[in-house]
Amino acid sequence: MKRLLSLFAAAALFITACTTNAVTGRKQLSLISEDALQQEAVTQYRSFLSQNKVVTNSGSRDAEMVRRVGSRIASAITQYYRSKGLANELAGYKWEFNLVDNKDVNAWCMPGGKVVVYTGLFTAAVNEAQLAVVLGHEITHAVAHHSQERMSRAMLAQGIGVGGSAVFGNSQAGNIFNNVYAPAATVGVLLPNSRNQELEADRFGLIFAAMAGYNPREAIPFWTKMASIGGAKPPTFLSTHPADGQRIERLKKYMPEALKYYKPVRK
Repeated sequence: MKRLLSLFAAAALFITACTTNAVTGRKQLSLISEDALQQEAVTQYRSFLSQNKVVTNSGSRDAEMVRRVGSRIASAITQYYRSKGLANELAGYKWEFNLVDNKDVNAWCMPGGKVVVYTGLFTAAVNEAQLAVVLGHEITHAVAHHSQERMSRAMLAQGIGVGGSAVFGNSQAGNIFNNVYAPAATVGVLLPNSRNQELEADRFGLIFAAMAGYNPREAIPFWTKMASIGGAKPPTFLSTHPADGQRIERLKKYMPEALKYYKPVRK
């Protein structure tokens, strides 16, 4: 009987804690606030940067490119949300883009717009447009609250209560956060994105890259190359980003929509 009551309680919590994403229209489980995630993201981002070699703009074309492309993507996203009357959805976002000296083929974005690109990504992304495709995809995961959704599902499964920023005083919640984001890749297994989340990141990532003035068609050669370098031990970037023919076919399907937003960057 206790187990049955627990199941009913969990089901009720699942229903009441579901929200409808303002942009994607999909219902998402939300057991933790965006504000709490953003506060924790700032703490973890600062910690990560202090423990890794950040490449500065001085003497680095790649670092400058990361900031330039990132800023254009952020502006495009802001414009897109404003055009939908959803500017408040980006409340608390203070964008930061940093290049870190690391051979892993990787990039990630935390809530609040805290972005890191690893130097190893440039072995696959060979031009600005391909970098824009990656950043558009990763930032979509953040602005579409995918990490919030992944954390909430894990919290529900582990019976962790709902709360504000204090929830991170719970070691289990802290571990879940670390297993959602790429900085924890060396100490645990990243919680994977769902199929729906990947579809959304593919679609809106292309749109945001195109709005920022980058050719979304560059997504096809980029992901084709990523699929070819997967191998038995794929790059960290692929641990939550399936690289296969189906993805490329989906990207082709989304391309006409993205191209409607595309206006080349003026040099």
